[in-house]
Amino acid sequence: MSRLFGPQHRELQDHFESRKMADRIEQVAAKTEIDEAAKAFIESRDMFFLSTVDHQGRPTVSYKGGAPGLVKVLNPTEIAFPSYDGNGMYLSMGNINAHPEIGMLFIAFDRPFRLRLQGRAEIVMDGPEVALFKEAQLAVRVAVSDVWMNCPRYVHRYDKVAESRYVPQADAETPLCEWKRIEGFEDVLRPDEAAAVEKAGQIAQDEWMARVFRGDENA
Repeated sequence: MSRLFGPQHRELQDHFESRKMADRIEQVAAKTEIDEAAKAFIESRDMFFLSTVDHQGRPTVSYKGGAPGLVKVLNPTEIAFPSYDGNGMYLSMGNINAHPEIGMLFIAFDRPFRLRLQGRAEIVMDGPEVALFKEAQLAVRVAVSDVWMNCPRYVHRYDKVAESRYVPQADAETPLCEWKRIEGFEDVLRPDEAAAVEKAGQIAQDEWMARVFRGDENA
């Protein structure tokens, strides 16, 4: 009995004569607990991709970034990660509230190396999980169901140029999100954001977009 494969996968595996290979990979690589090697890799990452499902059954994939240690391995079957201030839509977090099954993809582009994780997520609004991460609005606790290393083939090699200046740091104040200074957003800002924008001044949307397109680090 396979944990990973259903009839829809078997049909393609049989067509391309890969069922035995798929079964062997599940046997040797897919685990239900996070071992020490996987723990070290997960906790060394400063970003990951998060897959959730919305209220219409549509898949959504989000990039989540932060400092190394963005995801904490609580024990061999549980992890936690933060939700920081964003655009206020809470798409991924709202999806989790309705459909807790998620997928996560961790990649080291410099090696390359990648690892997949499946699990059942729970939103945590307060408590020790939230306290693990500076400036986290909430945390997500995940009960791990499957974790496995992926073949690095087709993963391009990239080097990290610089860390985002918006990543919360223990010894520094996180700067104001620049796009919240755009004219026309002032009436939907939170009070603390409105005060910060009043102090910093507004910017035109075209100015901000120009910064983004030219790769300005102040975007």
